[in-house]
Amino acid sequence: MIRLISGTIVSTNGNDVVVQVGGLGYIIRINKKTVCLPPDQITLHTHLAVRENALDLYGFLTEIDLDCFELLLGIPKIGPKSAMQILDQADTALIIESVNLEDAAHLSKLSGLSKKTAEKIVVELKGKVAVLSLTATSVAADANTESYNDAFDTLLTLGYNPVNVRHVLEEIGSGESTSAIVRQALQKLS
Repeated sequence: MIRLISGTIVSTNGNDVVVQVGGLGYIIRINKKTVCLPPDQITLHTHLAVRENALDLYGFLTEIDLDCFELLLGIPKIGPKSAMQILDQADTALIIESVNLEDAAHLSKLSGLSKKTAEKIVVELKGKVAVLSLTATSVAADANTESYNDAFDTLLTLGYNPVNVRHVLEEIGSGESTSAIVRQALQKLS
């Protein structure tokens, strides 16, 4: 099993990167958050998916993201591609928080995942997310203050994409009033 790869990114193609390690190039599928990496030395935590006709590597910047990916693989009818799509929409901290709160609506609202998928994730991962580090949960708690949630709702009402809104709000943080957060978010979304 290949669990960790350190090397140099030599090329990218969509969500795939080629990482050169000791003269060999490994194609690794990464999520959208990882795609914008600079072409230099990188370490990726990896999962090797073995199929009948292929060996696919999936890479993550943190071990927590890898652990969450592997927990998602344990859900019936979710394969590596589906798990990667879920992590593109909902980050690990949001998934952990929603499962701990047993709140599928929260996950669906903040990530853009369908209600059915969010419910499936919350039900299947209940009791399993304790395996993951508490670091991810504290990150989610910081991002989800009342002003953050109010700003999120306001921007959704204005018709912005929930995934884009969440990313912009994570950049801004939550230490300000709702109106200040909305103003900053509107500038970034324009």
